[in-house]
Amino acid sequence: MTGTGGRRERKKAQTRQALNDAALRLFSEKGYDNVGVREVAQAADVALSTLFKHFPTKEALVFDEDADIEAGLVAAVRDRAPGRSVLHALRDHLIATRTKPHGDDPLSAVHVTLVESTPALQDYARRMWLRHEDALTAVIAQATGLDADAPTVTGLARFAMETPGLARTADDPPAVMRALFDLLEHGWAGTPAARTPGPRS
Repeated sequence: MTGTGGRRERKKAQTRQALNDAALRLFSEKGYDNVGVREVAQAADVALSTLFKHFPTKEALVFDEDADIEAGLVAAVRDRAPGRSVLHALRDHLIATRTKPHGDDPLSAVHVTLVESTPALQDYARRMWLRHEDALTAVIAQATGLDADAPTVTGLARFAMETPGLARTADDPPAVMRALFDLLEHGWAGTPAARTPGPRS
């Protein structure tokens, strides 16, 4: 039974990958709005009903790592090194996973280009990313011993989830992420900007 189950899971994973690869290729070649899900299914040599078993929406075809992303966020906080703060562990994980250069990975570069050039995919990516906020809130509460409804917990989770989006188009995203986490850690009073006199009217 274990062998049969293993083969079944491998087959499912292969089908998902074939669909994901076909979608990425077609969307990149023809434009996201010019390709239908039936064409993707045909390119991957699977039935349309099979496609929908794996990917409930057209947008989902482009994003196939949702569970891994959430597991990584949770593990970054839960499995951090002894003595390491939740904030620093989360900062380093987000910098490592959300600001990676794609020069050595052509498929990743194609994926990023496709998403950045397609408003519908940008909106979907943001919704999918923010879905992980509840899981992050829960693990921060567990790690700190605070209530999951405490403003400090929900605020940290919310602000941390927003940092990749704020840094996305910067010339140096990791530096922007570090600056944003410094703001979270020390507050406005601890930033150089707070010590610089503003313009006088």
